[in-house]
Amino acid sequence: MKPSRVTTQRRLMRLLGTELPVAVILAFALLPWVWMMLSSIRPDAELTHSPIALIPSRLTLIHHIELLRRTNFIWNLRDSLVVASGAVALGLSLALPAAYAFSRFRFRGRGALRTGFLVINMFPVVMLILPLFVLMRELGLLDTYVALIAGHATFTLPFAIWLLTSYLDGIPQELDQAAMIDGATRLQALRLVVLPLALPGVVAVGIYLFITSWNEYLFALMLAGRNVRTVTVALQLFIGENQIQWGLLMAGGALVALPATILFLFAQRRLVGGLTGGAVKG
Repeated sequence: MKPSRVTTQRRLMRLLGTELPVAVILAFALLPWVWMMLSSIRPDAELTHSPIALIPSRLTLIHHIELLRRTNFIWNLRDSLVVASGAVALGLSLALPAAYAFSRFRFRGRGALRTGFLVINMFPVVMLILPLFVLMRELGLLDTYVALIAGHATFTLPFAIWLLTSYLDGIPQELDQAAMIDGATRLQALRLVVLPLALPGVVAVGIYLFITSWNEYLFALMLAGRNVRTVTVALQLFIGENQIQWGLLMAGGALVALPATILFLFAQRRLVGGLTGGAVKG
């Protein structure tokens, strides 16, 4: 059956108004990632050859082998993993009780506190790093995991609290009250009743904390040094004044991108559910 003119116009509008813009955005976002991955397995001769072909003539892992053998990049990956995992643990342990309190209790200064958390995110990171640097220096915590974990959690905590509060607002308070009527404490109601229902939101916040900490550069540069060096700072060492080690830089970038990519792919459904669930109130 021949499609009607109205159906053809709707398909054309959907193609031009939705599908084509989405395809352009995806191409714009994925092309640098694909180029980096292909460049990490491209021979040295092709990295500096002009013009550069999109598809390499042959594949090689020499850059990855040199990166792991000649440099301390494996230890930098360990440092980033420890810092990101610590930031997730500290951020969730602080954000979840705070979000529960904002969602379930009405107390004096509640609105001012929530606004204060939001205002903190409006300040540039440079304004936060200097007081943190002085504080960590006075406490003797510079160049330690504690300094980076505390710094990353400080920067990401306001958004985590806001997102979790919006998500918990969609969970009926009657569930908490029913659990407490049955003899549970407030903490038990949070742990046994609310937390399982809020798991998608918790996963979304955890992924946000991990990726933000994993990719963070300024805190890692200012609060760490020789003993603790994350991958973002380590990658910068491959860029010299007169020469850029493109092979090692692309191989390192590919290794850095893999954990976040794999984490997102495994938790994609929970992440999308958590973000959309926190976008509206029930």
